[in-house]
Amino acid sequence: MKLDSWATETYRDFYAMSFRIKKTLFSGKSDFQNVDVVETEGHGKMLFNDGLAMVSERDEFVYHDMITHVPLFVHPNPKKVLVIGGGDGGTAREVLRHSSVEQCVMVEIDEMVVAACKEHIPQTSSVFSNPKLNLIIDDAVKFVAETQETFDVILVDSTDPIGPAQPLFGVDFYQNVAKCLNPGGVVVSQGESPFFETTMQNKLLSVLGEVFPVVKIYNFHNITYPGGFWSFTFASQGLHPLKDFKEERVEQSGLEFQYYNAETHRAAFALPEFMKRNVKGLIKEG
Repeated sequence: MKLDSWATETYRDFYAMSFRIKKTLFSGKSDFQNVDVVETEGHGKMLFNDGLAMVSERDEFVYHDMITHVPLFVHPNPKKVLVIGGGDGGTAREVLRHSSVEQCVMVEIDEMVVAACKEHIPQTSSVFSNPKLNLIIDDAVKFVAETQETFDVILVDSTDPIGPAQPLFGVDFYQNVAKCLNPGGVVVSQGESPFFETTMQNKLLSVLGEVFPVVKIYNFHNITYPGGFWSFTFASQGLHPLKDFKEERVEQSGLEFQYYNAETHRAAFALPEFMKRNVKGLIKEG
């Protein structure tokens, strides 16, 4: 990423997005990646990891709503949730808005990301003061392989499959994730771009299909990630994201959202034709 008057993210070798910088708030190199927080003209404060935009204040609610509320409103009674990654805090913030959740465990490998967001992006990181959150700075691959804890919902809030996130896209990892799920558990993962990462989407769906009887993919739109059209994967030991979704629970929760609602939940699983062709044979209905 080039940092001058613009923060420019180059995606692959043919696509770039630029954000005009008002001020650089933090720039450091951890043991795992380069971490930058900048204040921009149009997107507010933004977090970049290795030059890739992770969070912007303007539209972070889209990603965090959709990774969180879709599975938590499908699971009938989520009490214990594991967030893998998510160092900005936004996913844990949304998890802990659900009254049924008694504990959220968050395993983030890079303490520098957490520290930078705590200091500069309170919009997402305010959750770190919540007593229901147990933040663990550790390698999530190691954590799920060794822990004896089990969870109702696991959210894999990872970066792209490069650097420290690469093992989070493999079958060994998801076999261990499955062992960490309580009966009837759900796992949702960052699912890449349908336009730019078809091969990786298919690999992830194939990996999930080796481990779980229900495997689906759903979409969201924002203005920060390349192409603006991205996906999450949904996998479970039996719960179906549409058949087991009770719309009345959304209203009964009393929660207010900026992106998510019952209609958006259902619509997210309506795939455009090119995606249907791309993922044909990889979706499992249980």
